[in-house]
Amino acid sequence: MDKSSSIMITYLLTHLGLIFFLYPENIIGSTDSAHWIPILVGVIVHFVVISIYMKGLSFFPNWDIIRIYSNAGKGITLIFLAPMALYLFIIAILAVRSYSEVITIIFLSSTPLWSIMILLIFVSMYLASKGVETILRTGVLLGIIFLPSIFIICFTSLQNIDWNYTFPLFEQNFSFLTKGSYFQSFFAFTGGYLFLGFVQPMVTYQRKKVLLAAVVLIPFFIFSVYIPILTFGEATAVTLHFPFVVVAETLNISWLMFDRVTMFFLLTLIAFSMLFIAITLWETNRIISQCIPIIKPIYLTLVLSVLIFVLCLMIPDWKAVEKLFLWNSPLRIFILMTVPLSTYFLGLRFKRKVSHEIS
Repeated sequence: MDKSSSIMITYLLTHLGLIFFLYPENIIGSTDSAHWIPILVGVIVHFVVISIYMKGLSFFPNWDIIRIYSNAGKGITLIFLAPMALYLFIIAILAVRSYSEVITIIFLSSTPLWSIMILLIFVSMYLASKGVETILRTGVLLGIIFLPSIFIICFTSLQNIDWNYTFPLFEQNFSFLTKGSYFQSFFAFTGGYLFLGFVQPMVTYQRKKVLLAAVVLIPFFIFSVYIPILTFGEATAVTLHFPFVVVAETLNISWLMFDRVTMFFLLTLIAFSMLFIAITLWETNRIISQCIPIIKPIYLTLVLSVLIFVLCLMIPDWKAVEKLFLWNSPLRIFILMTVPLSTYFLGLRFKRKVSHEIS
């Protein structure tokens, strides 16, 4: 069944939930000028990765990525699926812990952190247990309700900017490529695209619509970084945690039912983040249940959720979260680079094999 529109909206929402929280701080911290250059490099990498990934998947009609790797042999399965499952599990932990921290800092300072984590995990676990079609339907509903408001908030945030802060437009080197914070920014890319390889054959989609969704994301990558810089200046923006959230605190939208735009903005992004966590849980469940079929998926989802909660409790503070993001960077880059390339080359091999059998 073709669900291109649902895939497109879900792709947008899961990335938006990552972009506005963590991406601006990472990019602003990676360079002190010409921030559009690291943004452009990241966007190019994003397009190259998803294009190669979807091209590789197209060689295997009605096959998901688990079947693709399994068909290539146990060695390939172990090399790629095991790190992928580990990475998905880790980013689920980081997402739950970091988003809970944000909620506590911004507007629920007296609420115990563990209770917020339980809420995030429970909703995500419920969606994951219902399967991909429920996740996609939820994504469409969230998109209809919240996407117009996100657009409005982004454009309203332009009211306090100073264009002089855009200069200088060029820097003399690519020193950001040596900064750990820049490689942490790829968290906004790596977690969201993998689900494209898991949804088939249950759901099909058109590649050009996913690429269109990626194009729609480009202004948000730019806005999330430049609006804090143009509002506060680079020297101030670099000192802020969650720079775009701080910008939202300065906005005044009279027609909004919430007294604080920040509260509405955060609730919207938290809804998107729960969708993202649900997808990562579902993907991790699929990999493990295929490799260890004796465990029922529903029980496995419950076990994974409990493990995520326990491990989140073991993370003491936000500094530890930042260290985990940094330590996870090598695995993130491995997944970002090797999964699309391996899928593509396995697809070429599969195509040659089929052509040889036919001839």
